[in-house]
Amino acid sequence: MDDLDQLIVRELSKNARTPFLHIAKKAKVSESTIRKRIAALEGQGIIRKYSLVVDHARLGFTNHVFMGVDALPERYLDVGKEFRKVPEIRHAWSSSGDHMFMLELLARDNDHLQDVSDRIRKIAGVTRICPAVVKEALKGEV
Repeated sequence: MDDLDQLIVRELSKNARTPFLHIAKKAKVSESTIRKRIAALEGQGIIRKYSLVVDHARLGFTNHVFMGVDALPERYLDVGKEFRKVPEIRHAWSSSGDHMFMLELLARDNDHLQDVSDRIRKIAGVTRICPAVVKEALKGEV
């Protein structure tokens, strides 16, 4: 990636709806150059998708939670598959370190978080959950 590609990625990372003409003016190149570069970045898999950032708190989900989960080793794969069935889980990762899995989930309030935690705890093979509620985003989008 050259400097122009890096500028394009930086601008689209700030706002995926940035007009190509705006990027072209900033880079002092033609709009068609930007269009071709973006197509090439997509073709190479560097830009994989464009996404939407939603303010979940405005939708009533005030608890943003990261949860460590441990499981019986013989149930590891089954537990991981079960996370797909819990709609409140936004992301699930297998991990090394303190927990076998790390989950990111949203809950409307503490009662809802308790309900979700109970459902996760009841998944066959889960041995421990460790929820941590996000208090404040210090960097990045939450």
